[in-house]
Amino acid sequence: MGANLSCATLCDANGEGPSSKPRLGDIPESCLALVLMHLDPPDICKLARLNRAFRGASSADFIWESKLPSNYKPYPFDGGAKEVWLDKNTGGLCFSISSKGLAITGIDDRRYWNQISTEESRFHTVAYLQQIWWFEIDGEFEFEFPKGMYSLFFRLHLGRSSKRMGRRVCNSEHIHGWDIKPVRFQLTTSDGQRATSKCFLDNPGNWVYYHVGDFVVDRPCELMKIKFSMTQIDCTHTKGGLCVDAAFVYPSTIGTEICKLNKLAGHH
Repeated sequence: MGANLSCATLCDANGEGPSSKPRLGDIPESCLALVLMHLDPPDICKLARLNRAFRGASSADFIWESKLPSNYKPYPFDGGAKEVWLDKNTGGLCFSISSKGLAITGIDDRRYWNQISTEESRFHTVAYLQQIWWFEIDGEFEFEFPKGMYSLFFRLHLGRSSKRMGRRVCNSEHIHGWDIKPVRFQLTTSDGQRATSKCFLDNPGNWVYYHVGDFVVDRPCELMKIKFSMTQIDCTHTKGGLCVDAAFVYPSTIGTEICKLNKLAGHH
């Protein structure tokens, strides 16, 4: 049927020259996409080979989002402090813990920390440090990860960002102390894996993923307990002006790409 239709649109009744009738390729991609979203993936792929219009329409994100499993979209739990989802490009499992799900020394003392609302966090809130002597953040969780290697990061931001007259601005008033001594990151797992690293916090005004370490899951049907921390406990000086968004766990393929982007941007 498709072949007969294509022939009819290309030739007139005598088979001579192009027809003045509308062709299949003249249908707007937006209209085609609305039709394709009601079809199964194999049928969408077949129609994508018909012509450029179908091929363009088949690439619309909303078509494929309706075909993805329910756990593709973030699933919040533990009172909304944690989320798990599948990466749409790799299918790998991702995990995150908000600042409210972390144990932050002094978090209840407004002289040191404040919870601020922001659109720049998937959790819509971050912990902001004004000033403190003893800086320590700990986190832990248990989860059944699929088999593979994973990378854990802290997402941090020096300075407090906001919007002014529709433009993003960053207040660097409280930033100090992070260039004197490095921050120490640690990670341990219930099966004995360990990772440590140190680095100075830098790049004010930008969100940076700081790599804590990697771990390997060999037994996917068992709960693995992960403990991790971030400390700068040299009390010879204060430090401040830091936003803490969350901790993230990504498959190592994604983690490697994040590390490469950090190096290109000049982050440690």
